[in-house]
This record gives sequence, structure tokens and C-alpha cells, in this order.
Amino acid sequence: MTRKQTEAARRNVEKAQKAARAKKTLTKLPKQTRRDLGHQAAMSRQRGGQPGHKLEDRTRQDLYEVAKSKHIDGRSKMGKSELIAAIREAG
Repeated sequence: MTRKQTEAARRNVEKAQKAARAKKTLTKLPKQTRRDLGHQAAMSRQRGGQPGHKLEDRTRQDLYEVAKSKHIDGRSKMGKSELIAAIREAG
């Protein structure tokens, strides 16, 4: 690797680190939302990391697996709320 390439790589890493520090998306959320996320995490820990009975208690990955077993088309492009709606519609 040349000196020029090394310097470019270092700049790219520094730029990515700066962007990650600036983003801090969790700190920009409203206080109520952060509180709710903390409550959801506590409930998940209480269940031992297992999904709850309600679809809303499950992770997107858990919902994706349920949608996969129900052969729901387009599931890979769906978000959590879309997956929940599609699963409920599929019955």
C-alpha cells in the first residue's frame, strides 16, 4: 500500500468515525420514546430474551421468520409494522 493510499484510508476512517459520533440517533429521540424503548428492553430481559406473545413484542427478525413460514411475498422489504400487518392479514 502506498503512502497516498494509507493517508486516504486514514481520512476515510476518521470521516466515518466523525459521522458516527455526530449521528447519535438515540440521544436525538424524544424523552418519552427513549423511556418506552428502555421499558421494552427491560420487559425483554425479564422474558429472558424470548419474544412475547404479542407481535409487537417481537423483533423484526422474529417477525420475518414468521412471515417466511406463512409464505408472505415481499417480506424482505417490509419494516416491522408492515410485517405485523401482513402476518395479521395472512391469519
